Amino acid sequence: MTRFLNGVERIGNKLPDPFILFIALAALVVVASWVISLFDVTFVVPGDESEELAIKSLLSTEGIQYILSDTLNNFVGFAPLGIVLTMMLGIGLADKVGLIETGIKSTILKAPKSLVTYAIVLTGILGNIASDAAFVIIPPLAAMVFYNLGRHPLAGLAAGFAGVGAGFTSNLIVTGTDALLAGISTEAIRTVNENISVTPVDNWYFMMACTFILTFVGGFITEKIVEPRLGKYEGSAGEEVKEATSLEIRGLRNSIIACVIFVALLVIAILIPNSPLTGEDGSIVPSPFLTGIVPILLLLFVVAGVTYGVTVGKIKSSRDVGSFMGESMKDMSGFIVLVFAASQFIAYFSWTNMGAWIAISGAEFLQSIGMTGIIVILAFVLFTAILNLFVFSGSAQWALEAPIFVPMFYYLGYSPAFVQAAYRIADSSTNVITPMNPYMIIVLGFVRQYDKKAGLGTIIALMLPYTIFFLITFTIMLLIFYFAGIPFGPGVDVNV
Repeated sequence: MTRFLNGVERIGNKLPDPFILFIALAALVVVASWVISLFDVTFVVPGDESEELAIKSLLSTEGIQYILSDTLNNFVGFAPLGIVLTMMLGIGLADKVGLIETGIKSTILKAPKSLVTYAIVLTGILGNIASDAAFVIIPPLAAMVFYNLGRHPLAGLAAGFAGVGAGFTSNLIVTGTDALLAGISTEAIRTVNENISVTPVDNWYFMMACTFILTFVGGFITEKIVEPRLGKYEGSAGEEVKEATSLEIRGLRNSIIACVIFVALLVIAILIPNSPLTGEDGSIVPSPFLTGIVPILLLLFVVAGVTYGVTVGKIKSSRDVGSFMGESMKDMSGFIVLVFAASQFIAYFSWTNMGAWIAISGAEFLQSIGMTGIIVILAFVLFTAILNLFVFSGSAQWALEAPIFVPMFYYLGYSPAFVQAAYRIADSSTNVITPMNPYMIIVLGFVRQYDKKAGLGTIIALMLPYTIFFLITFTIMLLIFYFAGIPFGPGVDVNV
């Protein structure tokens, strides 16, 4: 296993940076569209046999004009860009004023000792509300908690890292990840059907259920497999976990009260007759409330962040709010750069009709060999889990896969939100063992505080049980929802 993972690391390190990878893929689409167009390839979209489509070349006069005239539109009009940046304005504010860290410390330190392992895993899972920041905050805190309880600190670190990484896609509330992946899914499905969209709440029910199940599984693995293997810790490294101060607790309490008031007002606004937040018949699905969930969540996080910041003295004037939001946007610079390249690749893929052609051809092939049921979805889950060893970024990987698999499975009758859920469970599970995870080195630094001789193999050996059992658990949950017909989100079924 170690030799295999070392080979994966060597291969993965040879891959270019995601930005360069998408630029290369865009260039490949340009060349491929020209080559395929030479053979006059045409196809018919199922359900609309009246029009025959052809593969268009980006090296034609029309194609070159499209590249030059639509580059800015491809970037600015890329759905995930506005959604994620909007969400991060609120989440980033809450993170910068210290609300999220206080919530994490309060959750872990207040838990009974018998439940502290499960509290750490749950906190790690819920910590993805802070996106990648959770990778830096939760594992070292969890290690220090275990150390102060006389337990092996690496077991605590592993539990926290598993929750953050392998459980990254789950949560009890809608997060920036939901918004980001939904935006990419919408871009992908609209290449074949402009009337379908995926909202940030389309996987909500499924991810809430997975949160509770994974908390139990993660705690069980830590106490029955990981910690016994590590044995008793004999070192002396570590430091006291500082409990949240009375001021921080007051800030957390006030922010919770503010959020409860906000949600109560929102519920009242939804329940009033002829509410502007409900559909024409008073329904929630579909409704302006669901389509406007992103700005509503932004306001919720702003209310929580400002309340906490004012209480603890981090926000002294209105200028501080904008300043903290600006700091959070600095952290998004890498994402914005990546989006520029990814948006061009997806737009090129769509304009040439290559995406629709591959999807339809792939669906017809799968139908011809009889692979149209849940087996093809399980094969997709396994493929994604392996691919994540080489492409860590969940958004980057989904931007690669969505233009192919969302339309392909759509023609097999599957909802894009269901396909997105299948992608998410595979992508999360291997986050904690891939050398391509940029936070692996940071976590290794935390590990070496307690084991000076630790290396990458130490982390992989710690985390491999979580990857295996989380992937199995996620898949079982997917099958339960699939066969029981349980909605994955409000009004979201397996089939289109």
